Amino acid sequence: MIEIDVRAMRAEDASAVAALSTQLGYPSTPEQTARRFERIAGSADQLALVAETADRRVVGWVHFAPVFNLESEPYLELTGLVVDAAHRSRGIGERLVHGGLVWAADSGFAEVRVRSNVVRADAHRFYERLGFKLRKTQKVFARPLA
Repeated sequence: MIEIDVRAMRAEDASAVAALSTQLGYPSTPEQTARRFERIAGSADQLALVAETADRRVVGWVHFAPVFNLESEPYLELTGLVVDAAHRSRGIGERLVHGGLVWAADSGFAEVRVRSNVVRADAHRFYERLGFKLRKTQKVFARPLA
């Protein structure tokens, strides 16, 4: 089995995280990723982790962010998770999610939610295996402001 270290994301991970985001279907440049990371770095209520091999290659990442609204108690949302295609099915995604779940419980959140595209059947099975339950399906609407 491959040796993996799960650690907090750092600014110098931006290039690898951008490449992985592109694999996930969200094309990103290192500059875009660095700018996005800068907004969450050091936040006490957000968590970005990476999975790093023994030779210091980042092969996965996960991001958790809080949701505060009027209609429900605060919860943490797993906003993104990706493991490099060449390293999938080796427990790396599970380790990344587990790190976030421990942090969420320690931070006082009672629930973690994740949204997953309806076409990602493998991801659905993965989350169910980790104890997530399907709560609802929905459509997401977006309106550009520029």
